This record gives sequence, C-alpha cells and structure tokens, in this order.
Amino acid sequence: MSRLNFTLEKEASGSKARAARYQTLHGEVQTPIFMPVGTQATVKSQTRETLRETGANVLLANTYHLLLRPGPEVFKKFGGIHNFMKWDRPVLTDSGGFQIFSLQSERAMEEEGAHFKSYVDGKTLLLSPESSIEMQKAIGSDIMMVLDQCIPSTAGYAQTEAAMQLTHRWAVRSLAARGDSKQAMFGIVQGACHHALRQQSAEFLRTLGFDGLAIGGLAVGETHAERYEFTGFVTDHLPKNLPRYLMGVGTPIDLLEAVHRGVDMFDCIIPTQLAQRGAVFTSRGKFQLNRSVYKFDEQPLDDACDCHCCKNYSRGYLHHLAKTGENLGWHLLGIHNLAFYHRLMRDMRAAILRDEFVPFYEKMRVELVRSDEANPSQPTQQKRFPRAQTLGDYEIVTGPQGFSSIRQLSSGEVMHSVNRPSDEAQKLYVDQSALATRLLRPATGDAAEWVIWDVGLGAASNAMAAIACFEQTLATHGAAALRPLRIVSFECDLDPLRLALREPGKFPHIRHGAPHEVLKHGHWEHASGLLRWNLHKGDFLKFLETSHVPDVIFFDPFSAKTDTGLWTAGVFTRIAAHCAPKSAELYTYSAATAVRVALLTAGFYVAEGTGTGPKASTTAAFTRADGITTHPHPPKLLDAEWLARWGRSSSKYPTGLTDDEKVLFEKRITGHPQFAGK
Repeated sequence: MSRLNFTLEKEASGSKARAARYQTLHGEVQTPIFMPVGTQATVKSQTRETLRETGANVLLANTYHLLLRPGPEVFKKFGGIHNFMKWDRPVLTDSGGFQIFSLQSERAMEEEGAHFKSYVDGKTLLLSPESSIEMQKAIGSDIMMVLDQCIPSTAGYAQTEAAMQLTHRWAVRSLAARGDSKQAMFGIVQGACHHALRQQSAEFLRTLGFDGLAIGGLAVGETHAERYEFTGFVTDHLPKNLPRYLMGVGTPIDLLEAVHRGVDMFDCIIPTQLAQRGAVFTSRGKFQLNRSVYKFDEQPLDDACDCHCCKNYSRGYLHHLAKTGENLGWHLLGIHNLAFYHRLMRDMRAAILRDEFVPFYEKMRVELVRSDEANPSQPTQQKRFPRAQTLGDYEIVTGPQGFSSIRQLSSGEVMHSVNRPSDEAQKLYVDQSALATRLLRPATGDAAEWVIWDVGLGAASNAMAAIACFEQTLATHGAAALRPLRIVSFECDLDPLRLALREPGKFPHIRHGAPHEVLKHGHWEHASGLLRWNLHKGDFLKFLETSHVPDVIFFDPFSAKTDTGLWTAGVFTRIAAHCAPKSAELYTYSAATAVRVALLTAGFYVAEGTGTGPKASTTAAFTRADGITTHPHPPKLLDAEWLARWGRSSSKYPTGLTDDEKVLFEKRITGHPQFAGK
C-alpha cells in the first residue's frame, strides 16, 4: 500500500505527459514538479521566504552531506529537518549514491556499502543501505531514496550489469531498513545506456512495493538524444500508479522533454548555479548578464515575469551585481530562475489538464532554447547597421498592414502580399479543405492516412497552418479520434524558409520545432506519431508520380507569369492521373480563366473558391464528381454563366492552337460533364 495516496489526474493526448497529485507527511504535491536543491538544508543564496514566493513546494536535501555535517544527532535534537530549517512543506532526501560516485579516488565499493573519507575531518566512514536509511529517518524527510551505485551512463554492459544488480540488492535492504516508518521511499532504476538492463531494472523494482520510482544514472555522460531516448524507454516500463522522478535533470528544455516522456518530478542545481554566474532564463531567451550590452539597460529583467527581481530591479543594476560578484546578484537572479522553473512546471501542468500539452510542447521546445535575440552574444558586422533582410533571390518586406511577407527579387512577386500569410493559409487552404473535419476518424469506413500536397513550400505558411489545425484537433478530440496525417511539401529553393526562420518575430507561424527539423533533415514527425511532414527539394514535376497519392493539394507556386510550367493542362493532367486511385481536391489562390480552363481540360471538376482579401474568388477543383458531393462544405461549381463568359472571352484558347485545334478544345470544355445540360 503506497504511503503517498498517488492520483493520476490526466494523461495528455499524443504524449506521455501526465498531471498527478500525491499526499506526503507535510502536504500535497502536484506534478509535474521541480524541486530546488537544498544540499545542506538550504538552497544556495535563498531564504525560506523567497523559496515560497517563487513557488517552491518540495525541497531536496542530501543525506551524504548532512551525515557529515551537522550529523544525525543534531536532527534528532531538532526533531528533523523541517523544524531545523523551519520549512513546513515536503522534503525529499537523496541517499548519497551520486556523491559517492563523484568521489571515485576516495571511496571503495563493496557489497556491504561504500567506504569513503570524510571531507570534514578525514575519517573513513561506511555508507550502507542501512546507515543511509537510518540517517534519512533522523532527517525526517517525506520521501527517502534508496542507496544505489551510480556509474557513468557510457559504461560497458558488464560493468553496468554488476552495478545494477548491486543497486537491486541494496534496494531490498533499504526497504527492510525502513521498517514501519511512515516516510515514503523511492527505488532507483539503473542500467546506463543499455535497453535490456534498463527494462530489467524497472521490472524488478516495480515488484518490491516502493512508493515511487526514480530514473538514475542519466546526465552523467550521455548525449541529450540518448537522455531523452532512455527516459522515454524507462517510463514505458514503469507503473502508471506511482510517481516518476528523473534525478539530477536539468535545463528547462530537459524538463519539457522529460515531461513529454512521462516524468513527474525533477531536481537540479542549475537555476541557482547559473544565477551565481549571471545567467538567467527568461521569456525572451537565456541572458548572460555579465555582458556589457546590459550595462545601461533600464528595462526589467523579464517583463513577462512578476517575481521580486523583475518587479524591482533593472537589467543594468543586475549586470552591475553580476559583474562585481555581489551576493545580492546571486540572490536576485536565483529568485528569478527559480520562479521561471516553477512557472514552467505550472504551465505544463495546466496544458496537460486542458489536454493541450502537445501544442504547448511544440511551441516551448523552440522557446526554451532561445538566447537573447535582441542582443546576440556574437554580433556580426551587420548588427551595426540595419540588418540585411535578404537571402539569395528573396527579401523580407513589411507592408502598411504591419505584417511581413517574402518577395522574390527577380520577379517582384510577394508571397501572401495582401493578407497575413498565416491568415490566408488558414482561410484559403485549411478552412476550404475542411481539414479539421477530415482529420477525425470516420465512424465507419476508411480511416487511412490523409495526405496533403503542399506545392510551393515558400516560408511554410500553408504547411504550418495545417500543422496548427492538426494540433488543435488533437487537443480537442484526443489521439484516438484522429486519423494519421502526412504533409508532403515541394520546393525547389529553400531560401524563403531559411530567411523567415532568421526573423521568427516577423513570421509567428514558424515559432515551432517542425520547420527547423524539416529544413535540417527533410522530414519531421509529430510527438503523437500521427503526423509526418516530408520535404522534396527540387522540381515538383520530378517528384509528381513518385510521391504519396494526395487527398488534398495546396497548389501555391508563383503565378503563371513567373512559374509558367506549373500551370499547364499537361501538369494538371499528370496530377489527375496520379490521383486516380482516390478522389482528390486541389485548392489554389488563382481565379484566372486560363488556370480554370487548364484544370477543366485535364478532367477536373472546377468550382468557385472562397475569396481572400481583394480577390472575389479563388479556385477549388476535384478529380471526381463524388468529391464535391461528399465534401463537408461543397463549393459551387462553375456553371452556365461562367461558361457563357468564357465563350465571349477574347483569350479563351491557349496560345499556338490552329483553328481545328480550337474547335476541338472548345468541344472539350463545353462537353465537360460538369456542364452537362447547361
């Protein structure tokens, strides 16, 4: 029977992120939670009052250090750590295993325990599972940790297996040493970077009756990718009805990635350690306040933060304190960093409870790795002058409406020149295709992968509008209700996307991890596993017949004047032939008669599309007639009135046709099935 009365409140759709709560001897804990490290019964540079104000609820103290000083007798005299440091909220105590690991040359590991030399008086002491638990009982922590053998995460299989088996034997002894104490106890999963050993360790420990399980032996040599991989692997083998604790990790991005992989609890010295060095995490990125760029800065540290530091002190003053090494600077910056961490945990919890964690995750995985973009640490020569906003054949232009677009220098064409790019993408492509409805798994019938062709990636406005629609639908309905989605983008020149990614403040739609990944690797997969984005770099016509057959086509290349070869009846005929196994839809911004005629000639059923900005209409086209009747919001097909206007047009034929070819061409249009009887 768990001593914590753990309750799992919510699991996020498309993620393993969880929100939970449990009850300790000194109050309730809500997860995900970050625990400031109070190694010596104090969080460095902070007071009890400032810890509370920043939002701290659980503190971590260290058995090894407190055993050496002040010793168990002091804690017994004071009745435990809570009265000793006047902290009335929960405390978790680490067992000392990591500190023993750090000693290396001054300790000897045996079955009995670890013999080590005290840094206080030089005496040789034994830290065993029994003595560690006895000390933690004297400390009176709410949660005790078993003694474990920590080794480098890069250790070989044989060394790792031996350390894991010793950790398991010590775990059994630690449980026995606890006896009838009301303090909770966590086991520690070891196994370094070996999948089989991690699984074996998790499966062994989950049978022993611990109140929670921790993941140890990470952040000690492995890469970030390995850390994330093994964190997610271990949580797959942990019970859902116990809290999960990733020990000694880490940075804000580490916390986000680990919560996404199913972890509930964290500790790390980073918030206060970096504060001592003048480094802070803010809503505008990571700042290093030792830099002279802040010397005359009168702004608050972070205008999105309401902590004591941000409400009362300027960047210029904080720079002065950091530069001179004043303890007050460490104290104030520590307040801010801790407030930032606790706010991040609260925001993650709230997103999980709203079932909106996945879009939150995708947004924050970009935000949390930013630096101070307004004051880059290595300014280029361009920084002294207005920054050049050009790349290759493209430049950024900002119109009187206040939004920015990409313009091709050689042709003068502007991508989304009248409407905000994200707004036009939403209205013209996402809304017209009824994507949110199409993403829902049908009650009966086919729930196969839905494929979108994004012809003309540009600055990724259309693809990101589709991704935003997917994430909102996922958050609203849950993963079980969705069918898989694949976006296939085609682009011969990636400079527009690279240029937009340089200026994310001007292009909010790309403040997401996906564009960076697809540009770097040519593909990206959503955290839920339900969305894949592939990029084909090169001529669209080269990839046309070998790409996934689309359900919907966002046809958005440059105009026929600039990109003539993509707007011909021949190209549309190839598209229709490739789509023949299913009914497909094509949406484009052009309402030109020549474009509509080319589509009709290729066999498409052509309809009036929604207007955007000054355009009264755009174009929607379907490869089959039943595609219109089954559309959730079917558009109006071109009718006899349009046909009559076309008949009166002075440029109704493609150039270069003979008189006989013109007659045949006209019969093809007037004889199209959509005009039958008209």
